[in-house]
Amino acid sequence: MDVCFNFSTSGELIRVPSESVVLITADGNYSVLTLVDGSEYVLTMQLGQVEHKLMDVATAQSGRFIRIGKSLIINRKYISYINPARQKLTLSDCRTFKRETTASREALKALKEYIEKEELL
Repeated sequence: MDVCFNFSTSGELIRVPSESVVLITADGNYSVLTLVDGSEYVLTMQLGQVEHKLMDVATAQSGRFIRIGKSLIINRKYISYINPARQKLTLSDCRTFKRETTASREALKALKEYIEKEELL
């Protein structure tokens, strides 16, 4: 069963299934929510507030969302390529959606090690 996230502002409500969320990026005091269909929504919340909301709602799906550095939260389901040396991360559904982004070497190295370690379990 998929959990839906509700993000509301004074003028609108954004309701999305957690499985549709690919990444959330910081943009000053706002956050940009990117969905698997390529649509983006600007949230009137800082990334830390979004992170708390994700963790509160998605406790049953612990580990689905990973914060990488100060400005990025990703849905681990969509990780398709990590290159710490080039500071490159690609998120894809392997069909229609592909998004390249960057993060620090340290953050991507830690993410790579986390994913590799997880495979061993």
